Amino acid sequence: MTNVSYKMTSRSEVPLTDGRRERSRYSRSKIVAAMLDLVGKGDVAPSAARVAEVAGVGLRSVFRHFDDMDELYREMGEVIEAQVMPIILQPPTGATWREKLFDIADRRAMVFETILPYRISANLKRFQSPYLMQDYRRMLRLESDTIGSYLPATVKADVAGTHGLNVILSFQTWRLLRHDQELPFEDAKSVVRRLLGDAMAGMSED
Repeated sequence: MTNVSYKMTSRSEVPLTDGRRERSRYSRSKIVAAMLDLVGKGDVAPSAARVAEVAGVGLRSVFRHFDDMDELYREMGEVIEAQVMPIILQPPTGATWREKLFDIADRRAMVFETILPYRISANLKRFQSPYLMQDYRRMLRLESDTIGSYLPATVKADVAGTHGLNVILSFQTWRLLRHDQELPFEDAKSVVRRLLGDAMAGMSED
C-alpha cells in the first residue's frame, strides 16, 4: 500500500530567534505525521492517546495544537488533497470522450489506491462530523463534475447512464474491489475498465 508522504518540520529548521513558535510547529507536525502513519498502516480510527504515543508527545499537547480530533482529520485531509489534487485535475489524454474516461479511470485507480486508508478513515468519522460530511460531498461533486466535463451533451442527456459512469469511477467502487473483495490492484483496475467499457458501449452519441 502506498502511503501519503509528509514532510515533518525538523528541529534543525528551528531558528533560535523564535524557538517557542517553531517548537510548537515541530510538535504539531509530529502529531499530523503520527496520524498519517497510523491511518496509513491500517488503524482507521486512531484515538488521540494513540496519536500522542506515536508522535512522542503528551495527550495534552495533541489538544493544545488541535481543538478536537475533527481538526486533526481536517489537517490530514489537507495534506492528502495537496498531493493528489494535481493528478486529479490534470486533463485526461485521448482523442475521444471514451478514451478520456479510460484515462480518468486509470488515473483514479492510482489516486484511490494512494488515499484508500485515509478516505476509509474519514468516511467512518464523517457521520459524526459536519465538516467531514461536507468535505465528502464536495469530493463527490468534484468526481462527478470531472466526468461530466468530458461527456458530449447527447451522452449527458442519458441521465441514468451518466450516473452509472459516476458509480463505476467512484472511490466507493474502488474501495469495494480493493478493500472489501480484496482484489489485487491490477485485477481491480481491470474490473473498472471492463465495467466502464460495457457502460460506454451502451451509450449513444446520436
